[in-house]
Parts: sequence; structure tokens; C-alpha cells
Amino acid sequence: MDTWLIVVIVIAVLVLLALIALAATKRGGAGKERKRAQARDHMQEAQVRAANADKEQALADEQAARARRERAEVEERAARAEQEARDRMGHAREERSAAQQLQDKAEKLAPGTVRRDDDSGTAQRR
Repeated sequence: MDTWLIVVIVIAVLVLLALIALAATKRGGAGKERKRAQARDHMQEAQVRAANADKEQALADEQAARARRERAEVEERAARAEQEARDRMGHAREERSAAQQLQDKAEKLAPGTVRRDDDSGTAQRR
């Protein structure tokens, strides 16, 4: 075989190898770009999901605060009602005591005009 033919074949093989290497490099670059685009998509989706999570957290915090506020209002109303009941009980005791004192005075002034009912503790006129 002639030398020039061997040189042409070697050059053709080298050009073919260079073309294959160039194609592989371009394909690798396209793969890297595709991976970058996919990574960007993932980052955007992560940001959207994080924003949604922040929004849900804020709504949950607001709902919990509203529930605590409503519970505090109910407890305050209950405490007020209990205080009013205690005040009324005190007033009733005062009234009962005053009634008892008046009955005692009436009995002293006119013995036998007032008879006590054993079940209720109240006095009745005869």
C-alpha cells in the first residue's frame, strides 16, 4: 500500500475521531443545559411551595390567636358571671340576716304574733 493512502486513511480516522469528540462534547453541553433548566424549575417550584407554606403558617397562627382570644373572652365573661353570683349570694345573705333581725324585733315587740315555719326558716303572721 502506498504511503500517501495510509496518510489519508490516518487523517480521515483523526477527522472522524475529532467529529465524534465534538458531537460528544455538544451532547454533554446540551445535557448540562437540560440539567440546569431542570434545576431552575425545581428551584422555582421550591420557592412557590415555601411561599405557600409561609402563607399556611400565617393563617394557622392567626387562627390559633383568634381561638386564644375567644377563650380569654369566654373566661372573662365566666369570671364576671361568677363574681355577680357571689355578689348576689352576699346580698341574699344580707337580706336574710336583715329579715331575721326584723323578725326577732317583731317577736320582742309582740311575742306570739310571728310563728316560725320549721322547713323554710321563714316567719308567718298568725
